[in-house]
Amino acid sequence: MANMSQYFQSVALSDVGLHRTENEDSGWAGARVLAVADGLGGHAGGEIASSLAIKKISQLEKLSLNQRNAETTLVETFLEINNSLAMEMKNKSELQGMGTTLTAILIGKERLFLAHLGDSRAYLIRDGKISQLTKDHTVVQELLDQGRISPEEVDGHPQRSFVTKALMGAAQHERPDFTEFEIVEGDWLLLCSDGLAGVIDETTIRKVIDTHGISDATLSELKGLAFKKGAPDNLTIIVATVSSEKNSYPGFIGAASGESGEK
Repeated sequence: MANMSQYFQSVALSDVGLHRTENEDSGWAGARVLAVADGLGGHAGGEIASSLAIKKISQLEKLSLNQRNAETTLVETFLEINNSLAMEMKNKSELQGMGTTLTAILIGKERLFLAHLGDSRAYLIRDGKISQLTKDHTVVQELLDQGRISPEEVDGHPQRSFVTKALMGAAQHERPDFTEFEIVEGDWLLLCSDGLAGVIDETTIRKVIDTHGISDATLSELKGLAFKKGAPDNLTIIVATVSSEKNSYPGFIGAASGESGEK
């Protein structure tokens, strides 16, 4: 697989869900960059924050990243987004308190690079097994790590959606988690907001993706399952694989696409 350019092939959707009036999620599914952002802080602010983050990260499509420059580039991009959020809030007082999660995967030479802040998630499906590539930055995850609650207590926990790290325009900017892993033919990737991961378990997600692959059937089945569980939040889903062919791609979804309803 060396020396060949690699591209994402993907399907993507963003939906307002059953309980929200606006979609504060945004996503980008491009040829070389996949990203999901879940806006925080009230709908006007949340939509603006997630859109801003996604528009900025989508610009990395133009870059060729390798192991030497990927981490620096991603960390700097997260910092730029944070600074842009700070400027927006300074200029518009009604946007105070807005922020966004951001989870992004980029293609480099033979490697994939992942940067992450917040509780949106990235998963890898390899050889029929699903593994979570990101760690949630939430109060509940911290309590789990400390052994103060059990995995079974997560679902009904009152602080379940409290995010501990995100892009908030703060002077003390959080550095994103950074990981890299090799590209293996046949891998599937899933990026999603907690509107999906919060209601559907990993095994179910894996089975749906195994069955339908990169197709609208995958998206509609996952969305249907989330709706059966009440779809309490906006949900954004990108399912992708890596290919040597550059095909057309979904582009912007959710608030970043300029539509506040479905994709």
